[in-house]
Amino acid sequence: MSEYWNPEFSIADVEVEEDKVICDSFYQMREVTLRHERFEGGHVQMKRDLFWRPDAVCVLLYDPWLDCVVLIEQFRIGTIDHPRSPWLLELVAGLVEPGETTEAVACRESQEEAGAEILQLEHISRFTPSPGGAREYIDLYCGCVNSDGLGGVHGLDHEGENIKVHLFSADVAIAMIQTGDVDNAAAIIALQWLQLNRNTIKEKWSVDAV
Repeated sequence: MSEYWNPEFSIADVEVEEDKVICDSFYQMREVTLRHERFEGGHVQMKRDLFWRPDAVCVLLYDPWLDCVVLIEQFRIGTIDHPRSPWLLELVAGLVEPGETTEAVACRESQEEAGAEILQLEHISRFTPSPGGAREYIDLYCGCVNSDGLGGVHGLDHEGENIKVHLFSADVAIAMIQTGDVDNAAAIIALQWLQLNRNTIKEKWSVDAV
């Protein structure tokens, strides 16, 4: 229970009348008919299309010794109509496989997408990026790395990945939120967290990870 806020209702106050899979491909689309409690009494009845994605992990790779971050650039189908480019600057990320811990995903994806070994992990938050129509939970981490020698193109060919690695000073990366060069939720949240916790994490990792 939180000391700050507890919701009035829970999952017990939702009655799912029908949950039908209408598309089962790379991801899943469901048509859900349900009713739930109203704040003022009674019920809300609704039918919604629900985009169903597995849990995911995103990692901001940060080098506390050089005070720089590692971001990756790749094509994203969800921004195919982006006015600048459908290639985005993002965090290392991946889906959680059955039986896999979020920490293991963070380490695996950092190697696959950036060629980086994580030395320490700091959990930032667990959040849902688009709850109005998508079922997806993301565990967000900051990972300590030695950025020396990082760069180039990475990713798994059989997953259609073609990923370019970029290194930016922390100041530049944070500034790119304002300029719009970084414009996806996970990267914005992680960089703003770094802006608030940079001195603390630099001190902690510069000692612990040597």
